[in-house]
Amino acid sequence: MILIGENIHVISKQVREALINRDKKFISQLIKIQSNMDYIDLNVGPAKGEFSGILTWLAGVVEEESGLNISFDTTNADEMEKGLESFKGDTFINSTSADEPRLSKMITLALRFNSNLIALTLSKDTGIPKTSDGRMEIAFNIYEQCLEKGINNENLFFDPLVLPVCVEQSQGLEAINTIKMIKESFDPPVKTVIGLSNISNGSPAEIRPLINRVYGTLAFGAGLDAAIIDAKDCELVRIFKMLENNTPENDIDRLYIKLVELVRNFEDISEIDYNKDSKEQIDIVKAARIILNQEVYTHSFTQI
Repeated sequence: MILIGENIHVISKQVREALINRDKKFISQLIKIQSNMDYIDLNVGPAKGEFSGILTWLAGVVEEESGLNISFDTTNADEMEKGLESFKGDTFINSTSADEPRLSKMITLALRFNSNLIALTLSKDTGIPKTSDGRMEIAFNIYEQCLEKGINNENLFFDPLVLPVCVEQSQGLEAINTIKMIKESFDPPVKTVIGLSNISNGSPAEIRPLINRVYGTLAFGAGLDAAIIDAKDCELVRIFKMLENNTPENDIDRLYIKLVELVRNFEDISEIDYNKDSKEQIDIVKAARIILNQEVYTHSFTQI
């Protein structure tokens, strides 16, 4: 499992100001927080005006302060290219949709810099399809162009686009189903990635970690290869590593492994065995039932 830190994001007012001011001390602290990651996502949005040249500057700080690899995350193709040119480590291009000319430009950059490419299962014509079949149709279209131009399957990461469970509850399961379909549909296999925190956007802060951890576990069971996550959630990081190594430490870990097997084996959650006297285990199962669209989401589901 490849873990990509999400904690440098231009949508944050503090991060935005630090980027504009080239505040190396502040950015260095954010890099240090993400030292438990494999990659660090540098989300700088359109990167225009005051942000011109920001990815080159950020890449230099990352290289100086850590051994982390970089996921370059911008809608500005020129800034993306400058960032890739300036960094010597492994990289992700985050991201392309099915739309031209973006798709061709990002494929060209991925080939030139031997970078991993994140491909979103959306287009201007369709938006984010409501079904896994609709997402797969876009994935096949993107794949054909990548194959034609020489992208290796191992460098292609499809993102099924996770939507907030509190807004579109059924879509969490559709994204999980899309991951399974992607892992079964290409030979040699391509890879999958999600922005994990999207699943809990809009939910109360106190339950967001639970939702993220349970969704990450179910997605892992579907065959997830990489996740963009909040690096500050050390328990989430521990759970992913525990699942990858199959090294449960307690009954909670064993419950998470049961959820992985549930998805892998197409089992019914009603048959899962857990300690009904444990509030923590009850909440985990409730969250899983909601994500699997078998129970209605409410902000207070852990209190019911």
